[in-house]
Amino acid sequence: MVVKSQLKFIKSLYQKKYRIQNGLFVVEGKKVVSELLNSKFKTHSIYSADPEFKTKNKEEVYYVSEKDLARISAHKSPNKILGIFEIPEQAAIDYSDWVVVLDAIQDPGNLGTIIRLCDWFGILHVVCSPDTVDCYNHKVLQATMGSIARVNIVYANIAVLLEEHTNLAYGTYMNGKSVYSANLPEKGLLILGNEGKGISEKVGLLIDKENRIGIPQYGKKTTESLNVATATAIFLSEIRREES
Repeated sequence: MVVKSQLKFIKSLYQKKYRIQNGLFVVEGKKVVSELLNSKFKTHSIYSADPEFKTKNKEEVYYVSEKDLARISAHKSPNKILGIFEIPEQAAIDYSDWVVVLDAIQDPGNLGTIIRLCDWFGILHVVCSPDTVDCYNHKVLQATMGSIARVNIVYANIAVLLEEHTNLAYGTYMNGKSVYSANLPEKGLLILGNEGKGISEKVGLLIDKENRIGIPQYGKKTTESLNVATATAIFLSEIRREES
């Protein structure tokens, strides 16, 4: 049974300020929880409505009823497993390969999908501006499908980052030159902007005009833009195609 104090504590972790205050986050679903159990993340506690669920490292599992799990879940139709993990210290970024840089991404689903895409394409490091949605938001974590376990996420001032590093920065723009004709290097920074406003002016001033790339539109001009996660998939595919 989940007592009142546990309920209040777990529900509080769905808010960013309490995640920061406690250094903990919540994730739901057997797949995602299992991925994190087998990763660098340290386990705080596991709640399971599945009596058959076991952990390899014998972390303590609290077996609860589906009714109790529904009380601590953020979903209308809760998964049978809920895990609470420690938020790790930010790790250093390795700039020997491409790094994805996100400027004020707001939608949790977009961030989660981008993290999953980075995992698929072997991009191990992502830098987020401070005003990008929290990567430990439960909706973000759900969308990563466990890829958060393999991709290093760092929050930092992007303008400072661009001023300090010598790797070429490529900004993604609606009117940028076609990514298909760009001669992309073996390593660099791929910058993607806010869903509605694109890359901020402050960051844009630090991107050379010749390094502004885009995805050409072949259909009718009735579609305003591509979803940022969809665009990320195309850019990363092209980056890796250049290497093959």
